[in-house]
Amino acid sequence: MQTVVPQDARIYVAGHTGLVGGAIVRRLQQAGFTNILTASRKQLDLRDQSEVSHWFKANRPEYVYLVAGTVGGIMANSTRPAEFIYDNMMIHGTVVHASYEYEVKKLLYLGSSCIYPREATQPITEDELLQGRLEPTNEWYAIAKIAGIKLCQAYRKQYGCDFISAMPTNLYGPGDNFDLTSSHVLPALMRRFHDAKQNGIDEVEIWGTGSPKREFLHVDDLADACMHLMANYGDEQHINVGTGVDLSIKELAEKIRDVVHPAAQLTFDTSKPDGTPRKVLNVDKLTANGWKASIDLDSGIKSTYEWFLQQMSGNEPHLRGY
Repeated sequence: MQTVVPQDARIYVAGHTGLVGGAIVRRLQQAGFTNILTASRKQLDLRDQSEVSHWFKANRPEYVYLVAGTVGGIMANSTRPAEFIYDNMMIHGTVVHASYEYEVKKLLYLGSSCIYPREATQPITEDELLQGRLEPTNEWYAIAKIAGIKLCQAYRKQYGCDFISAMPTNLYGPGDNFDLTSSHVLPALMRRFHDAKQNGIDEVEIWGTGSPKREFLHVDDLADACMHLMANYGDEQHINVGTGVDLSIKELAEKIRDVVHPAAQLTFDTSKPDGTPRKVLNVDKLTANGWKASIDLDSGIKSTYEWFLQQMSGNEPHLRGY
């Protein structure tokens, strides 16, 4: 199913200040789209249905990228469970409902690979959803994201809305959150190595054993995939977005160390949780749809650190939400 999105179409990116939203705005601009709609948190509380409906009525978006949300790593998920489930469920609900109310032509909802069971068969296919228990360290966020998928399916089923869902793997890149208390593993490691180098410390502690395996996708690749799916995907089932290639946290830490602080030695705090033992997505469905990642991890880490250094030369990299 192909969707022709005109260059002057009104396209709303919900979450434009975040890692993913910022990348999608950049990609849309590069592609020549001229009518990109955004709204800051001060302008629009995405948890408030009346505000969101009023904004949709006033701005009438035709296409929506729903990539807004409250995000974070293991520590953030563990210490702020109420925020993670409330904020995300409300944001999904208000934007999807307003998109139905004001006849949005197509909506792409972005979830997360944490929707899958902790013991899912690897590589994880889309059919693994709801086939087992979730990873306890991020179940609040995962439940909200699963609800988002089902929300889109429900509006398709009852109202015939062209709402689709994509589930990306672990993301990184320009615009990421490097705060040590709330960031994901790759930016957190990059920040630790950077701080150690700045402070003359040659030992960097890694949470857990270093053995869990993860897959990483550059956010610019994800933005490209989202545009591709908006134009070329129309199924009810969600679709995985990733590289299909994983590595251990130890291997990831070594790659980051080699770029940021080559003299550093790694130590492992095994009292900290590892999370899911392995998580790599099966991307056969996406590949068959005509898209494949193009940014390799080594060059992605290097360019992300260059961006981080540019930010540090000005203001401290700040927290990113929607």
